[in-house]
Parts: sequence; C-alpha cells; structure tokens
Amino acid sequence: MKKTVKSLFGILLMSSLVLGAVSCDDNEDPKPTEQTSDFKVDVNKFEGTITKGTVTLDASQEYQLTGKLVIANGAKLVVPAGTVIVGTGGTSSYIAVAQGGKIEINGTSSNPVVLTGKDKTPGSWGGLVICGKAPINKGASATSEVADLTYGGSDAADNSGSIKYLRVEYAGALFSADKEFNGLSLFGVGNGTTIEYVQLHNGSDDGIEFFGGTVNTKYIVSSNNEDDQFDWTEGWSGNNENWYAKERNDIGNRGIEADNNSNDNLATPISNPTIKNLTLIGRGATGEEPDAMKLRVGTYANIDNVVLSNWGTGFNIEHDATIAAIGTGKLKITNVKFDNVTTKSKGKDNAGASVDVSAVFTENADATGAGNGTAAPTWTQGWTVGL
Repeated sequence: MKKTVKSLFGILLMSSLVLGAVSCDDNEDPKPTEQTSDFKVDVNKFEGTITKGTVTLDASQEYQLTGKLVIANGAKLVVPAGTVIVGTGGTSSYIAVAQGGKIEINGTSSNPVVLTGKDKTPGSWGGLVICGKAPINKGASATSEVADLTYGGSDAADNSGSIKYLRVEYAGALFSADKEFNGLSLFGVGNGTTIEYVQLHNGSDDGIEFFGGTVNTKYIVSSNNEDDQFDWTEGWSGNNENWYAKERNDIGNRGIEADNNSNDNLATPISNPTIKNLTLIGRGATGEEPDAMKLRVGTYANIDNVVLSNWGTGFNIEHDATIAAIGTGKLKITNVKFDNVTTKSKGKDNAGASVDVSAVFTENADATGAGNGTAAPTWTQGWTVGL
C-alpha cells in the first residue's frame, strides 16, 4: 500500500512538472530571427563577403555601406521592410550577389527598402549587381563588367532571390569611360528570381540593365537617370509588365536602348523580351532629344500597349539583323500612343542607308501604357519618389 501511494505521488509530481514546462514554453517571447552565418554585421562599416548561411538585417538600423558587400554562393542576405542602406564610397561601395547567392528584399508599398547615396548626387555609390546562371550569348559564361563576378550558364530557371518594393537612388559610380554601375545590373539572372516594384532613381548611368538571362519583372520605375532608363543586351528574354520611365528636364539619353550582341548580331540566344504596358516620358521633342527606343544589333522584342511622350524620335531601328525581324512577328510594337513625338520612326541599315521601318508599330490613341497614360501610374503611389 505504501509503494502504491509513493508511486501515485511520483506520477502526479512528474505530470505537474511537465505541465509547468509546457506552460512556460507557451508564455515565452518568440525567438529572434536566427543568424545562421558567421558574418559580423557592423552598421557603421557594412562591407565584406557573406560566405555561408543567412544574414538578416535590422530595419531599425541605418547601414553605412563603406565598401563592397558580396553575397557568395550558398549565402543569403535578408533585408526587411523599411531598411535603409547608405553607400558612402563611390566605386568601392556596392552590393553584389554572386552565382548561387541570394538576396531577399522584403519591402512594402508603405515601407520600401531604400539603397541610397550619402551625397545625394548621381554616381555617389555603386549600385546593386546580381549574377546568375541563366543563358547569355557572350559565351558559356562571362565576367561582369563591374564587380568582376562570373555570370551565365544553362539554368534558365536559376533563382537569385526575391526583390519587392525597393528604391535604388544616386547610384552609378564611374570606374572608367567604359565601365559604370547602373542602379540595378542583372547579369545572366534566371526566371526563378522575383523582381517587382523597383524604382531606379537619379543614377548617373542606366536605371536598369539586363545582360542576358531570363529574369522577368513587374512594376518597374526608372526615373531621372542620366543615361538610358532601360537597357538590355546579350540575349535577355524575360517577360515583363508595367514599366514606367521619366527623364530629367536637363539630361538623359534614351527611354530604352536595346541590343542583341554587337560583335555578332545573330548570336543566340537572341535578345527577345516581352513587355506589356509601357510608358516612356522624355524631356522634350526639340534639338538633340534622343529616342524613346533605340533597337539595334539584332534584338527582337514584342511590346504592347505603349505611351511615348516628349521625344524627338519614337522608334530608331538600326542594323540589318534588327530590320529583318520586322514583319516576321519577331520584332513588333503594338497599340502605341504618340504624344508630342516629332518623328515616329526611322531606320538605318548596316551600310548607313535610311530604311522605312514604320511597319514595326501599330497605333492606338486609347493606349494606357503603364496604367495612367502620361501620368504616373497609381501603382507607384506610396513607395516611389520624384514622379
């Protein structure tokens, strides 16, 4: 009988301990995000190479990007909504994602992530560079013109991460006459990567440039950049929706500059993006105002629902390989509304002779472009600046 009582008492005691432990666990505060990398984050000297694991930033901190930050193969950088990263060192300060690395930018419409420059002048820091394993036509692989990282390969579905609600400002630091950062440079990036709601603003070179790859984009704003607002080359073939570009009143080159391969206009894969809902706003249709779109060295494209405003020339098409694609369905621009555009189209073959390329486009006075005609689209509200 005594053994039975003692056993019963022991069972009750153990049960109370287990219940107490469960109760304590339920009342604990949630654990902070686990840092799985040995990379040491210094908010005042944010630079170095993340070689492995995941680094998650703290949105309550402002990070001073004093040098290059590289996310290496197998590593990931997570940037929460509202995070601000300030580039302070010209060409020495930039963020680069290497092949196999990932970046996750989790901004929101009311709280975007901002990559900006300390001096608030174009070209005050580098920009964001992403290198993937998707096909290019420069070779099986190549080295990025900035950051010196390998890009290209055979994985069209390669995934370099996810970017949503990001603003890149004052980028484009100059290496040399032939090498300059863009706001966002995409080298061989695959279509497993997400890029949506991104503004490239007040850069000294292009806003966004695609160097081959298959990456798709949505809701992209390129504004006040001193060279082209959008640029592609080396066989890029992504699907895209809702692009809006606006130039500064005093400077800016083309709305779109589009190439296939300048050394071999027929190199494959051939640049062949699809773009639906596009607005390009220039800085005036007088003097040497550049083209809304310059399509050359063999690029293809399928572009629909377009508004072009304040340009000297709408479509400037050059080189035999590009011109030959007109009328075949490989290069066509449909449902175009022209607003204050002096010359709708012009063409020039390899010999420099003028060619009628007007068959490249069809018109539609009711085209809405990126969503609101010549005005800033409603989807830009809350997270963009300067429109």
